Amino acid sequence: MKQRSWMSGAVGLGVGFVLGGMTLALVAGDMIRRLSGSSAAALAGDSDGMASNSLARKKMANFGSANAYDDEGASRGGGGRAEPPPMPAAAPVAEMAAPPEPEMEEAPGDAVGGKDGAAAAPTRAWFPETFLFEPLVVTDANGQATVPVRVPDRLTQWRVLALAHSRSGAQAGAVTSFAGTLPTYVDPVLPPFLRAGDTVRLPVQVVNTTDKAVEAALKVDVKGAQVEAGTRTVRVPARGSVVGLVTVKAGGAGPVTVRASLGDTDAVVRDFDVWATGQPVVQTRGGSLAAPRTLSLTGPVDAQAGSERLRLQVYPGALGVVRAELAAVERRPVDVAGDAYALLLAGQAPELLKALGETADPATFKALALVSTQRVLRAARAPTVDVATRLAEGALAHPDNPVLARLGERLVAQVAQAQRPDGTCQGGEGWTLQRLLVATADCTRVVRAAQGTSEGKQRAAAFTVRASGVVERYLPQVKDGYTAAVLLAEGGAEGSVAETLRARVREALKSGADGTAWLPVEPDTVRADGQRPSEAEATAMAVLALQGDAKAPLPDLGAWLLAHYTPGLGWGDGQANRVGLRAALALFKAPLPAQVRVTVARDGQVVTEGTYDTKALREVLSLEAAAPGSAGTHAWTVRAEPAVPGLGFSLALSAAVPWKGEAKGGLQLAVTGPKEARVGQLTSVRVQVGAPSSLPLRFQQDLPAGVQVDPASLDALVSSGQVTEWDVQDGALSLSLAPREQGAPVQVEFRVLPTLGGTLQAGAARLGVPGRPDITASLPPSTWAVR
Repeated sequence: MKQRSWMSGAVGLGVGFVLGGMTLALVAGDMIRRLSGSSAAALAGDSDGMASNSLARKKMANFGSANAYDDEGASRGGGGRAEPPPMPAAAPVAEMAAPPEPEMEEAPGDAVGGKDGAAAAPTRAWFPETFLFEPLVVTDANGQATVPVRVPDRLTQWRVLALAHSRSGAQAGAVTSFAGTLPTYVDPVLPPFLRAGDTVRLPVQVVNTTDKAVEAALKVDVKGAQVEAGTRTVRVPARGSVVGLVTVKAGGAGPVTVRASLGDTDAVVRDFDVWATGQPVVQTRGGSLAAPRTLSLTGPVDAQAGSERLRLQVYPGALGVVRAELAAVERRPVDVAGDAYALLLAGQAPELLKALGETADPATFKALALVSTQRVLRAARAPTVDVATRLAEGALAHPDNPVLARLGERLVAQVAQAQRPDGTCQGGEGWTLQRLLVATADCTRVVRAAQGTSEGKQRAAAFTVRASGVVERYLPQVKDGYTAAVLLAEGGAEGSVAETLRARVREALKSGADGTAWLPVEPDTVRADGQRPSEAEATAMAVLALQGDAKAPLPDLGAWLLAHYTPGLGWGDGQANRVGLRAALALFKAPLPAQVRVTVARDGQVVTEGTYDTKALREVLSLEAAAPGSAGTHAWTVRAEPAVPGLGFSLALSAAVPWKGEAKGGLQLAVTGPKEARVGQLTSVRVQVGAPSSLPLRFQQDLPAGVQVDPASLDALVSSGQVTEWDVQDGALSLSLAPREQGAPVQVEFRVLPTLGGTLQAGAARLGVPGRPDITASLPPSTWAVR
C-alpha cells in the first residue's frame, strides 16, 4: 500500500562515523511547508492550521499536498539559503539527473533580470525529501570528515543524523539541524492530481522572513491548464505571510506545470497530472524484439481528449532472468523442488552467465550453493523415488563437490532401479495414465543427466529404450498438449512418435489478441507430483518440446513466457522455474548488445523511441507517450535496432471513454455525496448497497482532488463489523464489505475532509465481488462543489 505522511517530518541527514568510516544519510522534511490541509484550514479561519493533524495514518496516501515535493531531479537554480549551523554545500553527492526545467512563458525581464536590470532569483524546481545517504564515510586520524552536498530547493528545516563507530567497536551518534530558507519566498499549494474538467482555487502563500514589509508582484503561470487572476501585487508584513487564491481550470488529461514568482526575489516550478475522468479501456499486444513486428490496434472513437496514451514494456531476456533468479531464489519458500532448483542454479549459473556475456561472482554462487546444499542433504537422507527425481540434477550440477557428486550418482541409480519391466517409472494406487506417463518422462530426464561415465551411458540408453516403448505404446491415448510436451522435452521421444507429439503440442497452442501464444492446461492434467501445472510451466515445456520445429511459433511462446515472469516469484514453484529458465535459455542464447534502440510507430510515424544500454536491458523497462489521434484501427510497428530475440515486449494502448452506469449479477449501488462541502470541514458520504446474500463485496470510490478521508470514521465501520478493511491510495478509497445475510440492507457512511475549494469531480464508484467480473455495478462520476 502506498504511504505518504500528511505532514513531512523534519529532514534527516544520517551519518555513521567509524574511525576510518562513517554512514551518512540526508533526508528532507518540511517544517516550514505544512500539509495542504493546514493551508486549507488557514483559509477556513483556523489560524494554527493544524487542527486536522490527527488524520495522519499509515493507511492514507496524501491527497492534499503537492506531490512535486517528491519529484527528484537536478535544478538549474540554486537551493535555499542555509541558516546556522552551517553545512558545506558544494557539488552534489547523490542526486538524480533532472529533466529539463519546464518551459514557461515569461514576461520581459523575468528570465534574465528584474526591475532596473537586476538579476532575478534562480527558479527553484528540485524538491526531494531525501537527497543524500552515505553508508560509509572514512574519517581522518582525528575522526573528522567533510561531505560536500548541495542543498535542494526545498525551503525547510533539515535534520542531520550522524551514527559512528570506531575500529575498536565504540559507538556514538549525534543529531543536528539547519534551515534552508530565503528572505522572502512564494509557495503554491498544489494537489497531487486534478481530473479533466476540474476548476480549483489554488492557495499561493507568500512568506516574508525579514523585519520590513515587502510589496512585490505575484505572478502565477500555468502550462497545460487555464489560469485566472494569475497576476497581482501583494503586500506582506514583516515576519508575516499572506495567502492568495488562483483559479485553475483543467482541460484534458495530461501534465500541468505551475510557475509562481514573487518579483525578483523567488520563483518556483512544480507540476502535477490531470487525470481523465472516463472509464479506462486498454488493449495489449506482445511479441519478441527478434524482428520488427506490426500489430493492429483499434482505439475507441469516443476517447476523451488527452486520455490516449501508449506504453511499451520491454521484458528481460535470458540474462535478466538468470540475474533475477540468483537474487531471489534463496528467499523463496522452502520445499524439495525449490531447494533442488536453487542447487541446480548455483551449479549452472556461472557457465550460463559467461555464455551470456556476464562476469560471474564466485562469492554469490558459493553462498547459494552452501545454503541449498544443506537443505538438499537434509531432504536426501531417505528419499523416495519422487524426491530423488527432483534432487538428482541439482546434485549433479556440482561435479567438483565430492559429496554432491556422489549424492547425484546415488539418486540417479535409485531412479533407474525404480523402472518397471514395462518401462514405466513411479506410479501408485489412484494414478491416472497421464500422470504415469509424465512421471516416466521425468525419470528418463534424470537418468539421461548422468552420462559422464560408461556405466552411466549404458544405464541411460537402457532406460530410454524401455521408456520410449511406453510412449509408443500409449501414444494414441496422449490427448493433451502438456503431456505431449513433457514426453517430447523430457522423455526422449524420437522419429514418427516425436513428430506426432509435436503436432499435438502445436494443435493445443492458443494465440491471444496481443500476438503471443501459450499452452493451456486441460482439466485433470497433473504433473508427476500430482499438482496441476501452471500455464507458464506448460508454455515453457512447449518451448522445450518444439525446439527446431519450423512450424512452431517459438517467438510468440517466448514473448508470452517473458511477459509472465515475475522477478520475485519467477514462474511459480521450483518445478516451474526449472523448466521456465531452461526454456528462456533455449530461446535466447545470444548475449545482449551494448545498446538497443527501440521505436514504436503508428502508420509509419514514430510515436515514441528510446535507447537502452546493456545494464538497462536486464530489467523490465518502459516507454510511455501521449498518442492522440489513435481512434479507429491503425498499424503499430515495434522495432529494435539491432534485433534482440532475447527480449520480449508488451504494447498497451489506453484511453478513457465516458462512464456508463451498469448493474450485473443482482448488485445495486447508490452513493450520496455531500450537499455542501467546505474547505477544512468534515462532511459525510453515504453508500447504499444491494446484493445477494453471502457475497464478499469490494467498493471503490475515486475521490475528488484534495479530498482526504477521516480514518476515525472508517475505523468505526471496521469496529462495527460493517467493513472488514479499508485502504486509500492513488486518489481512491476501497472498502471490503462483509458478506450480508439474507434480506439485510448494507449502508455505510464515512467522513471526508476537503482541502481545496472549487468544482471537483469525484470519479466513478464501483462495486464488485472479488474474482467475479460478471457480478458488478458502477456509477458515473459526480461533481462536488467545495467552497
